Amino acid sequence: MTVNADNPEIGKLVELENCAINYLEAGDPKNPTVMLIHGSGPGVTAFANWHLIMPRLAERYHVIAPDMVGFGYSTYKPDFKFELLNWVDSIRQFMDKLAIPSAYFVGNSYGGALSLAMAATQPDRVNKFVMMGSAGINFPISDGLEQVWGYKPSMQAMADMMSVFAYNKNLVTEVIVKSRYEASMRPGCQEAYEAMFPAPRQEKLDALCLPKDLIRKIETPALIVHGREDVIVPMSVAIEAHQLIKHSQLHVFGECGHWTQVEKKDEFTALLENFFA
Repeated sequence: MTVNADNPEIGKLVELENCAINYLEAGDPKNPTVMLIHGSGPGVTAFANWHLIMPRLAERYHVIAPDMVGFGYSTYKPDFKFELLNWVDSIRQFMDKLAIPSAYFVGNSYGGALSLAMAATQPDRVNKFVMMGSAGINFPISDGLEQVWGYKPSMQAMADMMSVFAYNKNLVTEVIVKSRYEASMRPGCQEAYEAMFPAPRQEKLDALCLPKDLIRKIETPALIVHGREDVIVPMSVAIEAHQLIKHSQLHVFGECGHWTQVEKKDEFTALLENFFA
């Protein structure tokens, strides 16, 4: 994976109609493309979400990890509205600009909802898709998600919030907390975050969901991955997604929270490789 020596979160930039997408790229472009869509925590970037698994995936695949509009180092014009179908359309435009006709999708949480929406509305662009700790299915908002989306910048708030993500609290180091806190304090970052997920947050969560009749029509194969101890998106959501999506399989990790790609990175990456193959 090519890394910016000054800031590994900054990759390449592609201009779209009303936004510009910062993205990381790894692996041989001649290989099948894997599109990694991050979650919605404060200070999140594609690098923060995926850097632990990108090098291994890049051995077999062409890996693309964008900062979605409103997150990380992507930018947007004032007329961009933070809505599900607008984010999905930005992915379509992004793929067109990079001449990627279709890809395998891996979506974490909010990114899982976007991947699900891509499979439902643009199935020709999605070869297979993975939903990890995913939104996209209606559920009463959890206390954990309220805490994440209601974040107000401080070191303590970031430490408290990140401890909600992980079952293994030893993973929440001072270095990680400081890095994510500083990322959340970049100019314009918190303003965008609050604009995306204002109260009442149940409405914003519901707006990331698709009608169940539409989900039942999805023909694209899906892998649904969840941490049993996830307190942000309950495991019942993964079970319901598995029941709704015709060609799906479900894998649940025990002793794992919302950070499957961190807490079970090797096992998770092996699951992806087997599923894609």
